[in-house]
Amino acid sequence: MIPFGFEITARDGAARQGRVATAHGSFATPAFMPVGTAATVKAMSAADVAATGAKIVLANTYHLMLRPGAERVARLGGLHTFMNWPGPILTDSGGYQVMSLAKLRTLSDKGVTFQSHLDGATYELTPERAVEIQNLLDADVTMVLDECPAYGADKDAMTASLDLTLAWARRSKDAFVARGGYGLFGIVQGGVFDDLRRRSAEALIDIGFDGYAVGGLAVGEGQETMFQVLDVTLPYLPDAAPRYLMGVGTPPDILGAVTRGIDMFDCVLPTRSGRTGKGFTRGGEINIRNARHAEDPRPIDEACGCTACTGHSRAYLHHLFKAEEMLGAMLLTRHNLTYYQDLMRGIRAAVGAGGLAAFAADCRAGWSAGDIAPI
Repeated sequence: MIPFGFEITARDGAARQGRVATAHGSFATPAFMPVGTAATVKAMSAADVAATGAKIVLANTYHLMLRPGAERVARLGGLHTFMNWPGPILTDSGGYQVMSLAKLRTLSDKGVTFQSHLDGATYELTPERAVEIQNLLDADVTMVLDECPAYGADKDAMTASLDLTLAWARRSKDAFVARGGYGLFGIVQGGVFDDLRRRSAEALIDIGFDGYAVGGLAVGEGQETMFQVLDVTLPYLPDAAPRYLMGVGTPPDILGAVTRGIDMFDCVLPTRSGRTGKGFTRGGEINIRNARHAEDPRPIDEACGCTACTGHSRAYLHHLFKAEEMLGAMLLTRHNLTYYQDLMRGIRAAVGAGGLAAFAADCRAGWSAGDIAPI
């Protein structure tokens, strides 16, 4: 079996173009991973997701441990078979969802005990169990269990949280079953505190991982602060390992993070927006529910080749959302994911050609100009 690996194929400043090899195929970076929380990218079939250009998807440990259960997925052939996605899958460890969704969360050195947001049942998630669940799911990329304090926590609280996260990272590494094509990523935490971010990065490198994620961002701190944290953190991460910015983000967030050296992204934004009427275009964001689209014969984005844009007008999508037809959400989600994959493809090409600055300037000029209605 092919070993898990990362190869950098081009550079443009701090930005990198590369390729990650996994047990279920490889994918080019910088890459955006559509979020398939409960073994499905909402409003999309696996074939639809692949048609957008996505090569890797993200699934969620927390949600899948609650239902249908990791052991059941394993008995049914693993997550790739279960959701009919043959390509690479990354599973996050559930730490963020325990913080944001679970009830009555209790932390200890051992792990976290919480009540399910679904039915109130009590669960215990330890670093060992989080890794075991991801192994049962057959995730190509496993994430360590981390502790995710709420945004705004003071330094004492963040330090205590980081101590726990680093202890859990060591135990996650010990629990991981090393095998060809499968990788384990550590997660850098530390809030907005430069010294904690450095300490976290250095401790994780000491443990040794196949890739390194930056967590605890996109939780309310704002783009400028997020970029400042990346500027502090990324110089301490190994150049030869993939770098993953968790839960980010908007197209401008992605562009800014790529220029700083991030290789992998995930975010619910394109799919959630697709279900609520927001579309991403080369002229910025639009709300398809707005009355100005009611008789607009144009596609969502004239430069897009997705089925929503090649086969349907804005007027039709406007009608679907006003009529509360599910096809509207399906078409707009497909468009948004296609837009994100087109953006990543453009970024990769620009890095390869040494033209990322010009590409980024063109993108920002288009977003700033806005969506211009026909005369």
